[in-house]
Amino acid sequence: MTPSAAVSDAHLPDADVEATRRRLTARQAEVVANLVRAAEEETEAVGYPGLTVRNVARRAGVAPATAYTYFGSKDHLLAEVLWRRMEALPEPETDPSDPLSVRVERTIAAMLPFAGESTALIDACTIALISPSPDVAHLRDRIGALTHRRLVAAVGADVDPRVVRVLEMSYSGALLTAGTGHGSFLDIPAFVGDAAVLLLAGARAGVTTSAAPTGKGAPR
Repeated sequence: MTPSAAVSDAHLPDADVEATRRRLTARQAEVVANLVRAAEEETEAVGYPGLTVRNVARRAGVAPATAYTYFGSKDHLLAEVLWRRMEALPEPETDPSDPLSVRVERTIAAMLPFAGESTALIDACTIALISPSPDVAHLRDRIGALTHRRLVAAVGADVDPRVVRVLEMSYSGALLTAGTGHGSFLDIPAFVGDAAVLLLAGARAGVTTSAAPTGKGAPR
């Protein structure tokens, strides 16, 4: 894509596409999609420390000022990469007859769309999600809502909601641990699956626990 192809969109109709910050025209949506792809490629090449919005813009064939129109920081851009990957995932198949650990493990594995193929990219996205930026927080909440919905489907709607909340926190903590180099992303599904079995056993035994924090914005 050339810089000139990314600029003139005055005569294009509005696209029914939700923007990272605002509604986009068809041409603008194309620019954003190119920036997201370029961010993936640039992250593979230089990792999180070397990533800059300016270099992503150069790779995408647009001016840095254009890139900053849509993404206020590299963390915002990486959060968008992860959100788009997550949103595009098919719904995992959950068979109620399967053991709980299998259902949860399969669900978590389906939410790690590139853990096996690109350690650099998932590392960078995990670090980016910690950012206090409002733009990142907005996408983090979306990712969190998707995670919650899928975990509820995996464990069953009749399970104590605290079990799901603790599983979300376990998943978040495991992602952060792996993202800082103290574990493997590939081990996360089995870890959360085991946690689900332990939590549900405790809930059924009538163990009283204090509720997990309910604030939004935990990295997922």
